[in-house]
Amino acid sequence: MILELRIENLALIERASIRLGDGFNVLTGETGAGKSIIVGALSLLLGERASASVVRPGAERAVVEGVFDVTGLDGVLALLEEQGIGAEDGLLILRREVAAEGRNRAWANGSATTATSVGALGRLLVDLHGQHEHQSLLGTGQQRAILDAYADAGAAAAAVREAYDRRATLRDALERLEAARARSETRGAELRALLEDIEAAAPVPGEDGDLDAEARRLENSEELAALAAGAHEALYGADDAVLARLDDLRRSLARLQAFDADREADARALDDAYYGLEELARRLEDYAGRIEHDPARLEEIRVRKDVLYRLRRRYGADSSAELAGQAASARSELEELDDSGARHERARRELAASEDELAAAARALGGRRRDAAAALEEAVETMLPTLGLPGRFTVRVEPRGSIGREGAEAVEFLFAPNAGFEALPLARIASGGELSRVMLALKTALADVDRVPSLVFDEVDAGVGGEVAVRVAHALRDVAARHQVLVVTHLPQIAARASRHVRVEKEVREGTTLTRVHLLEEGERVEELARMLGSADAPESLRHASVLLAGEPPAPKPG
Repeated sequence: MILELRIENLALIERASIRLGDGFNVLTGETGAGKSIIVGALSLLLGERASASVVRPGAERAVVEGVFDVTGLDGVLALLEEQGIGAEDGLLILRREVAAEGRNRAWANGSATTATSVGALGRLLVDLHGQHEHQSLLGTGQQRAILDAYADAGAAAAAVREAYDRRATLRDALERLEAARARSETRGAELRALLEDIEAAAPVPGEDGDLDAEARRLENSEELAALAAGAHEALYGADDAVLARLDDLRRSLARLQAFDADREADARALDDAYYGLEELARRLEDYAGRIEHDPARLEEIRVRKDVLYRLRRRYGADSSAELAGQAASARSELEELDDSGARHERARRELAASEDELAAAARALGGRRRDAAAALEEAVETMLPTLGLPGRFTVRVEPRGSIGREGAEAVEFLFAPNAGFEALPLARIASGGELSRVMLALKTALADVDRVPSLVFDEVDAGVGGEVAVRVAHALRDVAARHQVLVVTHLPQIAARASRHVRVEKEVREGTTLTRVHLLEEGERVEELARMLGSADAPESLRHASVLLAGEPPAPKPG
């Protein structure tokens, strides 16, 4: 509910504070006094775009601030929590600033935010109807929301949105899998070619060094055999062989030890050297005997080395061990690519299930809408003659080509203001006053289910008077029993029924025209009603005003 509206430097208003109560509030004043400025201020809190032209001449900025009681409004509190904004004592203060240089700023409970966010909150709190940019009744989205509210289809509509979003998520996931699958076919071919090449060669980690060593031995076999044989001959086979000479030296040291026991270590060291060289001679003899000159094996090694070199070069590997590692990685990646087929199939089944879920949810919502459409038509058409609109109201619910996030039907309100005329969309046939009264009829029908706490009607009295004005007032009082209602009116019959009356008046101060807002006491209300009747000073007007204010007469029946 709107508790207070504060305005500074907006058009003709220098500073104003309007306190509203629950129930029925009215705003009256002479034509041009500035009532539209107040409605425009509310529009700013509903997210309407503003230009620097709204700033009062000479001022740096225009400010509009609304204080709202949001106690028990779960949707508003959830949106505040989502935006990280607290609501102490159940109060929400929305603020818009428009600077003279054109900059716009917005706050919610002191936290800087955007005009869009302020508007999203404002639209949960206030429904504004009249000839304004954001006229919601003309939008098919709002008309659909009205029908859903009347059908008590909030949960069914939410189920459709959730199912639609789930399907969209699954569809995106499947498309990503299909794109990945297309890429994986190329990648899989590359991996299989790599694996086929490497597995055909079967590289063994470490074999590069072994092949190099064996090749060197085979390439130099004759020299190796000659060197080994020569070394064996020098150690053992020649007349002056090293071992023969060492044997003579051993005997000399043995005799030396016999005379001097301290030379035992020298003799033992010589023995160790002799036996070591003897073992070396045997190994060299054995090595020389085992060396083979094998051109066929050498060619085999050269072919093998060439195969491995080409593989390493093709796949950017430095060794056979790295080739083996690439093969292992290729096998692992191929297994994952093979599993993508299973993932794709699972995703396809999940998407099909979500399609069925969405279709079922859309059918349930569509059934509620079609059932409610006829009932809403009847409720509104029953109300329209009371409001001076003896026309035909139609709720058209037509299937769409596909299921959207809001369901499978397009909803549109049609209106024929006169008998015998074709019913056309509201935007094409209804005036501002007619729109406000159609909305009043809708709000009356929706009074028990509409969750927007505050309703503002501008020009609801356009083109009506007399008994019809009384009926409109009666309807507004009915709606005000369940909502806070603010009506901008020129009709005393409507103003007299309000529980709170605010007058907008224009004054000239120091050569500047200003708009002033004043909450009327009961005596002042009589004078204002008399003015609206024709003359604030005429005794007849004052008496008539007093009668109007004294009590509401029974609402006349239509016809």
